Amino acid sequence: MQSPKPEVLLLVLNLAGTFVFALSGATAGVKRQLDLFGVLVLSFVAGNFGGLTRDVLIGSVPPGAVSDWRYLAVSLLAGVITFYWFPAIDRLSSPVLVFDAAGLGLFAVSGTQKALGFGLNPFMAALLGMLTGIGGGMARDILLAEVPTVLRADIYAIAALAGAMTVVVGQYLHLPAAEATIGGAVLCFGLRLMAIQRGWHLPVMRRPDRQDPPPGSPNGEMDGQ
Repeated sequence: MQSPKPEVLLLVLNLAGTFVFALSGATAGVKRQLDLFGVLVLSFVAGNFGGLTRDVLIGSVPPGAVSDWRYLAVSLLAGVITFYWFPAIDRLSSPVLVFDAAGLGLFAVSGTQKALGFGLNPFMAALLGMLTGIGGGMARDILLAEVPTVLRADIYAIAALAGAMTVVVGQYLHLPAAEATIGGAVLCFGLRLMAIQRGWHLPVMRRPDRQDPPPGSPNGEMDGQ
């Protein structure tokens, strides 16, 4: 079976990542009781900010998110679906976190592939892949006046970097691009979900005169966003 062309695979990954990140942004917006316009804005920003940042940094201008109507259409579709059929979306277990993890994996590998295609060295390509993955979630959280997930104590950027490095290693070993890309996305997604379920986190400096917030409080980690 012939592997898909790299440009086709990249487009599919980008659109899929845009959709799931837009779902996470729209879901968070509905939970914060934004109106339809606010939900659509949040879905577009969450779905496209990482890709916009990557494209500007590597000189791929105008960025695909503003030059290709499909990115806007996919983002708005995700926002409308979430706004009008939120109960169905909300039945999923922790939907924002699941969609965010899926978008993280898809964007981390697609961002790395695009950076490699523009001739960046493997290390910088992996870092840009990580930035592509974390950018949308950071923008979503900032617009909702929350501390971005990537700056909290759980495994987030590390998972994106692991997925991006899988793509880089796959190219170094001359593995088929499709297999390395899918493997990287699955690794990133799996690490992120395991970190959520098992409470994996990086070390955090604790002030001796400050008690940790109780679970579920506004300042606690993973409070449902």
